[in-house]
Amino acid sequence: MLLSASQLKLFYGEMEIFADVSVEVGEHARIGLVGPNGSGKTSLLRVLTGGLEPDAGYVSMSSGLRVAYVSQMPEHDAPGTLRDEVQSAFQKLFDLEDELANSALAIQQGDGAVRRRAETRYAELLEEYEDLGGYDYQNGMDRVVEGVGMTLDTLDTPASAASGGERTRAALARALLTDPDLLVLDEPTNYLDFDGLTWLEDFLSGFKYAVVVVSHDRYFLDRVCSEIWEMERGKLQRFPGNYSQYRELKRAQIERQQKEFERQQEHIAKEEFFIQRYKAGQRSREARGRETRLARLERIEAPKSEKTISIGAANASRTGHIALSLRGLSVGFTEGEARTTLLTMSDMDVESGSRTAIVGANGIGKTTLIRTILGEQAPLSGTVRLGHNVQTGYLNQGTWNLPDDKNVLEAFLEIRNIPIGEARDYLARFLFQDDDVFKQVSALSGGERTRLSLARLLITYPNVLILDEPTTHLDIASREALEDTLESFDGTLLFVSHDRHFIGIMAERIWAIEEGTVRPFSGGFAEWMRANRPPEPEPVSRRARARHRRRERESRKQERKTKSSVQSQAVDYETLIHELESKVSNIEKQLETASERRDTDAITRLGQEYAETQQDIEDAWEKWTLASG
Repeated sequence: MLLSASQLKLFYGEMEIFADVSVEVGEHARIGLVGPNGSGKTSLLRVLTGGLEPDAGYVSMSSGLRVAYVSQMPEHDAPGTLRDEVQSAFQKLFDLEDELANSALAIQQGDGAVRRRAETRYAELLEEYEDLGGYDYQNGMDRVVEGVGMTLDTLDTPASAASGGERTRAALARALLTDPDLLVLDEPTNYLDFDGLTWLEDFLSGFKYAVVVVSHDRYFLDRVCSEIWEMERGKLQRFPGNYSQYRELKRAQIERQQKEFERQQEHIAKEEFFIQRYKAGQRSREARGRETRLARLERIEAPKSEKTISIGAANASRTGHIALSLRGLSVGFTEGEARTTLLTMSDMDVESGSRTAIVGANGIGKTTLIRTILGEQAPLSGTVRLGHNVQTGYLNQGTWNLPDDKNVLEAFLEIRNIPIGEARDYLARFLFQDDDVFKQVSALSGGERTRLSLARLLITYPNVLILDEPTTHLDIASREALEDTLESFDGTLLFVSHDRHFIGIMAERIWAIEEGTVRPFSGGFAEWMRANRPPEPEPVSRRARARHRRRERESRKQERKTKSSVQSQAVDYETLIHELESKVSNIEKQLETASERRDTDAITRLGQEYAETQQDIEDAWEKWTLASG
């Protein structure tokens, strides 16, 4: 067992966040932690990883356990560049390089026994350096950085100036490169595109150690997890299987609890009727006995559902057959006389009532395309024409258009001026109840901002909905409520999303942006994925990498033996030994120069050459002795 926790309890002030939480994490666990926003998932992760002290209970970790934790919100004031953040995963290797440099210098300066000890120490350090992947860590870093969707140029961005997405991806890359025994991830999919999500899923599928992940991405949870922890109303339940299996088990549990509750309520009603009827009659003794037993009865609570948005149907007025007509569209930016083209598309029509998902890598131009269609940005060429009676409604990514200087009620009423009571009833469907409507918009969480934006959007009754990442910051229950609403929406839907479950339900066709071109696909998300799925990469575990390095080391040893065997048959050993000793002397001089410059790359390369040449000398002496004997 890697980690166990018993009877954990946590308070924030007077508010109990969770209580009586006991969990275990085994060596190969694949755990998904789910629950509504604000239910305490992040707090539990911080307690388990040692970042937060519980008010009761304890956490026990196995000896030497290496834990990597990627938080949902990266540090804003981290020093250095993103490259520094990622490369901090290799601090052990950098320390070994310094030790190798010092040992090489000791070899060059030492004599006799001191020199031999330095040579032995150097060989030990070199073997440890090889085992830790010292000769391949840069390639490994490049692969992981590319996998999480970062460019090598982005690595040179100061961490303090990087976006939240860039900082999160850098933190994720660093965690993956530390090769931990337990990887703990809090919403790792928030800033990843399809390629990044697929890469992370494949990586975790081949990762031979334990993973605990908080996520609202149902597709991701299905592919990665084999156990689900549900945090609900301060309690934690464990369910075997992936997310889909958990939902089936949870549904069956609720149905069972409801039946048990109804049976008990029926029993209680019968007992209370008997007690009231016979309490003062001949059967009063029996009635009092039943009353005593009823008072001691442990009551079963009715299953409670978590609060979630309840939007209801979204009706749309009729439009013409074509909702949007795009002709020869070229999308990008103009700065002075310079034009930057992000993407182009052939003539396309968006039919009334259709549902189209726009997909593609981060930064490829999806949001710019939407803003061009809406007329917020001029096209570089081509035209966008709205169909007859089209009323667009736009939910922008990041909800930046909300008025931060107003409260929730004021922000809603500025869109549609309706009676206060009616407005509060409508906002309550989006979980803004009681005094919540007086919260300042600037103080809202990401999920609250998305819910307010949805309320402001749907109250205008548009017939063409254009949504940019509508599920961002919504918990699973709220995503499902949004899906229910949009499924009943009889207007036109055009949206950008990385939520593959959401796309799978909503999209009837796909616009895939690839190599600067919008490529239409007639079919849903599952069909598009099957048509575009790349070959599955073979996962490489830490043990496999270690075996590969051992094979390389054995191969080099065998090569030296073979070389010595050939030399023993063809050369004068005394001459060979003399030449090899001269070579060692020359390497020592180069090592001395490299040590003075603190050139760790040269020191490592020369150190390996020195060790190999010393082995060649030993082999030559052995062959010379045998030949002389």
